[in-house]
Formats: sequence, C-alpha cells, structure tokens
Amino acid sequence: MDHKPPVQCEGPDKKEQQGTEEDSFRSTAEALRAAPTEKHTVRVDDLCPLSCNPGTQVYQDYDCTLNQTNIGKNNNKFYIIQLLEDGGRFACWNRWGRVGNNGQHKLSSFPSLEDAKKDFEKKFWEKTKNRWADREHFVAQPAKYTLIDVRGKDDIEEIVEKVQTLPAQVRTMAQPVRPCSLDAATRRLITNIFSKDMFMNLDVKKMPLGKLSEKQIKRGFKALEALEVVLTGPADVAGGRSLEDLSSDFYTVIPHNFGRRSPPPPISSLELLQAKKDMLQVLEDMELTQTLQAAPKEEKEVEEVPHPLDRDYQLLRCQLQLLDPEAPEYKVIHTYLKQTCGSYRSPELRHVWKVNRDGEGDRFQAHSTLGNHRLLWHSTKVAVMAAILTSGLRIMLHSGGRVGKGIYFASENSKSACYVTTVSCGAHRIAYMFLAEVALGREHHITADEPGLKQPPPGFDSVIGRGRTEPDPTQDTELELDGQRVAVPQGRPTPCPEFSHSSFSQSEYCIYQESQCRLRYLLEVGL
Repeated sequence: MDHKPPVQCEGPDKKEQQGTEEDSFRSTAEALRAAPTEKHTVRVDDLCPLSCNPGTQVYQDYDCTLNQTNIGKNNNKFYIIQLLEDGGRFACWNRWGRVGNNGQHKLSSFPSLEDAKKDFEKKFWEKTKNRWADREHFVAQPAKYTLIDVRGKDDIEEIVEKVQTLPAQVRTMAQPVRPCSLDAATRRLITNIFSKDMFMNLDVKKMPLGKLSEKQIKRGFKALEALEVVLTGPADVAGGRSLEDLSSDFYTVIPHNFGRRSPPPPISSLELLQAKKDMLQVLEDMELTQTLQAAPKEEKEVEEVPHPLDRDYQLLRCQLQLLDPEAPEYKVIHTYLKQTCGSYRSPELRHVWKVNRDGEGDRFQAHSTLGNHRLLWHSTKVAVMAAILTSGLRIMLHSGGRVGKGIYFASENSKSACYVTTVSCGAHRIAYMFLAEVALGREHHITADEPGLKQPPPGFDSVIGRGRTEPDPTQDTELELDGQRVAVPQGRPTPCPEFSHSSFSQSEYCIYQESQCRLRYLLEVGL
C-alpha cells in the first residue's frame, strides 16, 4: 500500500513534553551532536609527492594541522605533519608557510616505524610544546602553534559529493520509487533547501586549512566570548590580555586567509564581533544540516521506497502547508509584505507555507497567558534553511546586537536580514522569508543602543528599540492562530514623532527566551 507522508497538515500530534522548555527546544540538536560520527579516512596531503602513490597512507592517526596567528607580529602561519607508510617503508612529511599559500615542505624517509614516530613526535613537541600522547588534552602555549581539528580538502569534496548525490543513490536502488507526494511548489522548495546553493557551495577557499569540525567551531565561539567579555565589561576583566591577543586567539583557532597582507586590526567592536559570530553560526548550521541529510538510514525490505524529495521532507520533522492565494491569511500576509517593503521595489509574493515545527506548539503554549502577540519578520542572518526548519534546532541567533544579547524581529521587511537566503532560478532570483508569532508581553522601550542587555528589566517581557518609523498602527489587523489573536501590520511605515530623535531608523523587537516565539509562515518571493 502506498503511504504518503502528510503534507497538508493543520497541526502536530500532541506529544508529552520532556524536560524544561530550553532542553526540549535543543533536544534534536543535542542528539545530532551526540550521535557517533562516521570515522573519516585521513588522507595524504595532496602536495606530498607520495600522494599519487595508491599504496601510501597516513599511519594510524599520525596526522596534524597546526596554526598560529599573531596580529602584532604579522604571523598567520600553518604547519602540517604526517607520518606516512607504504608497505614496510616509512616517511615524515612536513609542510609549512603562510595560510592560503602552499608554503615550503620536507619529506624525510626512515628505516623503521619507531624512528619515524620519534621524528613526528619531536616535531610536534617543538612546534606546540605539547606531547603527542597528550593531544586529547592539548593546551595552547604562548608563541607556539595550536592544534586545529579539521578535515582536508579532499574530505570536504567527499562530504559535498555524498550530500549532493544522495537522492541519485536512492533512485538507483533495486526497489521501485514511489511517486512524489508533494505539490509542485513544495517540491521546488525542498529541492532548494537541500541544494548546493543552500549549502553555500562549501567554498574550500573560505576554509583554507580544511573543513572545521564542530569541536573546532565551538573553540571559535569560546574565543569570541572572551572578546565579548572585554568589549562589554570593565577594563580589567581580560586578566591582562589585550584585544590584540584575544583576536589572535580567534584567528588561530578559526584559520583565515589574509594572503600576503598583515592580519586585520583586533576585533574591537560589537559589530565586527557579531559578524564573526554569524560566520561561525553558518558553519555550525551547515554541519548539522549535512548530518541530517547524509546520515545513513537502515533500509527495510519493502516493495517501494519513498521518493527522494519525500525523504528530505521527512528529515525536516516540520509540516509545511501551502496556502491558497484566496485564503484570508494569505491576503493579509501579501498586504504586510507589500506595505512594509520601504523604498525598495516590492518583491513578488509567489507562495506562502504555514509552518508547524514538531513540538514547537507545546513550547510556545507556556506563554499563552502573555498578551501582545504580533506577527513579525524574522531578521536573523542564518543561511541554512534546513537547520532553521528542523524541530529542535536553533531558529534564531542569540547575538550581541544593539538591543543586547537577544532574538531579533522587525515589523518592516526592507532590511536585507529579513531575506533568509536567495537562490538563482534562471534569469530570476527568489528569496525566502520567515514570519514568526512573537509573544511580546509588556514592552520596555529604548531609543539608544543598550548592547549590554541580557534580559528585559524587571516587570517587562521584551525590549523594543523604537524606530523613527513604524507601520501605521491604525491599519493593523488580526489573525486568529490556535485561539490566540495576533496583530499584523497592514499600513505603510509612517514617522513616529515621539521617537523622532531615536537612534533606530526602524523598530527592532527583541525577546530573550526562544520559547516566546513560534515560526508561523515561510514565504517565497521573487526579486
């Protein structure tokens, strides 16, 4: 019997809530991170002359990539060490130089494995002042190289190839493939979500020493947190370490290709810090999205297998209901989009999907008594849609912005950040946008930057950076969503005299609990 996955679904099955709302929200992400990862083959460095020899391989895990960036001394250099084996012959390969260049190299042969190990371990000690046997507890030393957890460029290409060819592999299975159960618009959406464009094409030039592991990305976040403490706290919180030293730490654990130019000045502003956070967030979300799609599945003996697009759709664990253009809520959203696009050319609304992420309704229900619900544009810069849609994965970026370390929304869609991602379709471009229902409760209004905020003041539930313009509130309408009345702007942005001296040109809505928002709609627009 042909069992098709439910697409046109009004709501999720009720599930028992597990743990706290924060733990529940992140449960899927944590499960993915905790799942055993596929052990990848360590490859011989492609610039080594022995890499062309099919019999040459890296001995066990005797392979390391080291990096060192020092802004003040104009250092931005790498060091690669490998112990190679070919039958009964052994060699050590060293390659070093400035990040982004091939650098210099040395290949040394040894009569025995023990001699080769001694040379490898000696070099590792010289460069890091850490013992190879203690590498799992590596401690970075001043003026020495730091161990970087990466996969080589060949491994990156293998991952991309695996992700891109997965549907083709399914099609070539012995069992016949069921027809796709998705409507045409949703088929294109799912195709775009899992396309290489949505994976940002994994440009290896942006990762000059290889693909960073999730553990390495977390080290980058930790380095940025140390910088954030200094930028937002008293002058003596760095423990005597300067912004230059802390920035060098970040560029060491997250290698950058500066070419022959000197490394950039220290990360000395919250705006630049946020740009680096956004970069790491995209890398982390890509890793999770690839895990979703490339994870091996046990195939049961069945007469038919699901269509590849149905399989990808099920990976999202999120129901997407395509709205009829004649539906009242579609028309409300169309007006909202058209009226709040600012001075830019109005995008063409092509499709609207109602979004229902598994479990999100139960989390949001905790704020059912909190009033002042509004439908707002989701303004984060996260670029990987599968990671946003998947139940349990982070849909908003906790960032250090103008209204503090919170979750940002906008009532006007003219900000480029409202476009989650764009995809080229022939001579045209399409973009995707999110609308979220936000339980704002009692609003605390500000008119100047307060980047140190980490929660609303006592007695308040949200913080609003009030802009000099706001969609005309007299034109607002309401939608009823799961029994809750939700305000939706319908008027054009108009000047707000009481906030004419605000530093915010448009209002920025900020909440500090992820459970205070719920994704409601996904829009596809033509640009």
